[in-house]
Amino acid sequence: MPVISVIIPVYNGEKTIRETVNSVLDQTFSDFELIIINDGSTDATLDIISSINDPRLKVFSYPNGNQAVSRNRGISHANSEYIGFIDADDLWTPDKLEAQYKALQDHPEAAVAYSWTNCIDESSHFLRRGSYKTVNGDVYSNLLVVNILESGSNPLIRREALEKVGEFDSSLTPSEDWDMWLRLAKHYLFITVPKPQVLYRQSSQSASANVFKLEAGSKKVIEQAFSQVPDSLQSLKKRSLGNIYKYLTFKALEGKPNRKQGLVAFGFLYNILINDPAMLRRKITLRTLLKIATFILFSQRQAEWILSKFGKISNIGALMIYIKTDID
Repeated sequence: MPVISVIIPVYNGEKTIRETVNSVLDQTFSDFELIIINDGSTDATLDIISSINDPRLKVFSYPNGNQAVSRNRGISHANSEYIGFIDADDLWTPDKLEAQYKALQDHPEAAVAYSWTNCIDESSHFLRRGSYKTVNGDVYSNLLVVNILESGSNPLIRREALEKVGEFDSSLTPSEDWDMWLRLAKHYLFITVPKPQVLYRQSSQSASANVFKLEAGSKKVIEQAFSQVPDSLQSLKKRSLGNIYKYLTFKALEGKPNRKQGLVAFGFLYNILINDPAMLRRKITLRTLLKIATFILFSQRQAEWILSKFGKISNIGALMIYIKTDID
């Protein structure tokens, strides 16, 4: 029986699935099974997977559901004491499983090990660093404020913990991973591997690019979580909402400038200020407002020229800093 089960849900992932699978098969820790749940793909995904020859690889095909359903299906096929997940467009560094497994062996009181994250673009090139947040032990209050794990491709989890908290909630897609980490944190301790080992792909086709779907899912997670927390933690709710809208503003302004995205970002910025009035005093808010105005008032070509000439206006990455540091 393998020590670790790795689960990849995939739907029409022909562009990235081979690279993702290889990043798992090339792990320095080799005692694992790789379970791929084909979620009704209609492209060449299955042909690509079939061309990969490795005895650790197992493929199961189902009618199309969603990511949460596929993860749950993967768990049902898993035979190991430890379970990890990786999305079909993300990558791992070769030492990811080895380091997380060692962390759980060294800390038997913990049920979840997670690593730092970096973001990559559609060509697998480095895009930006993640939050590099290290929180060990009881992380529940931290997770209420922001998803410190940053993606569903991150943690290694003891199977008994997953069995206790139940399945991924398919009604919360694409935020079902944050909900799962919250349910785990409510009962179990976490341990951090302080190294960037998860490469989270940012793509116009990814679920996180659909900002309205992400907004709806995240708000459901927040409402559900705070309906169950004690009064002493209720004050964290506005910070949690503020952080979600900071991230959504960032996502809305991440692509090529156009008026529609500018208006969307303006609505998100308004919600930031409602939930985090202190942002009114931050220079980053003015810079973000200027970028939004550029998106709204100028053509794409004009906006791109303006943003290229005034880098400080176009650099809204600082928004992420406030998300990253808000749990300190």
